[in-house]
Amino acid sequence: MDRRSMLKNAGVAGILAAGAAPAVHAQAALRWRIASSFPKSLDTIYGAADVFANAVKRMTGGKFDVTVHQAGELMPAFNVVDGVQSGTVEICHTAPYYFFGKNEVFAIGGAIPFGMNSRQLTAWMLEGNGEKLMNEFYAKYNIVVMPGGNTGTQMGGWFRKEVKSLDDLKGLKFRAGGFAGKVLERLGVVPQNIPAGEIYQSLEKGTIDAAEWIGPYDDLKLGLNKVAPFYYYPGWWEGSLHLSFYINDKAFNGLSNENKAIVRAAAMEAHVTTQAKYDTFNPGALKQLVAAKAKVLPFPQQVMDASFKAAMELYKELDASNPDWKKIYGDYRNFQRDQVLWFRFAESRFDNFMMGQKL
Repeated sequence: MDRRSMLKNAGVAGILAAGAAPAVHAQAALRWRIASSFPKSLDTIYGAADVFANAVKRMTGGKFDVTVHQAGELMPAFNVVDGVQSGTVEICHTAPYYFFGKNEVFAIGGAIPFGMNSRQLTAWMLEGNGEKLMNEFYAKYNIVVMPGGNTGTQMGGWFRKEVKSLDDLKGLKFRAGGFAGKVLERLGVVPQNIPAGEIYQSLEKGTIDAAEWIGPYDDLKLGLNKVAPFYYYPGWWEGSLHLSFYINDKAFNGLSNENKAIVRAAAMEAHVTTQAKYDTFNPGALKQLVAAKAKVLPFPQQVMDASFKAAMELYKELDASNPDWKKIYGDYRNFQRDQVLWFRFAESRFDNFMMGQKL
């Protein structure tokens, strides 16, 4: 290459470098804050927000910084939707059913009694009409929703006294997550909506008689077995809990298409990772709880049947009183009906067979 060509190419390279550098430096760094509804000590459910934040930072080379703040740090656990709606924070990570008081439809976005399991609910959200319908609903709250993890089927909680019949539930002060209380109160239960960080003290002091959180791994961390010996299953009010990232619509729509795609990818990473953590950690934690003398028991059939009946009655009433509910719940149940049919032939039969085998 002659000297003239070298100078020419160097000049082009210099011009490109000179033109590119200011553009890079001019790009404003993005900073978002996540308000979590969970304490940092619960590394599984709180950790979903950490997974999201780290993924966004990694995929943007550090140009999009997201910080995670535990419940109470920026706002109380049950105020995070208001924070996103008003734009006080750009995003929150929460359990949608906490906010059923605004509209019962919030519960469908998370968990309803005798609802879908984790795979079915993820399928409805991502490949059915779930996320589309929920986003249409959330638009009135200035919210864009993305998946934020799933706990899988939950346990039925810790009780000070054994539950042998429906009569044992009468007058029971029971900490249950959000919407489940609307069914439990029909069984004579007095539902209590208490954040995770306050459950142990409430149970220890006798302010409540029983409490559910999620499952063995988190329950062991909270020490609930130390203050209530009877551990019931299943948590029929949460065949799975679909956690959510609620994003302020102006904040999200202000992103470039590339960053929107990155936010979506990060949410999906958090969703899958959270489910994997629960499936990985729960078995070992259950063994530890049993070794510590927890009495693990199934709910009596009478309780299950009465709970199912009460839930169906509630849904029928909501169909008649809440147009938003009727529209979304109808689609939800139609999808679940087909899923139950499919699982009956393959998944359920296989699982039931394997549970009877010695591995």
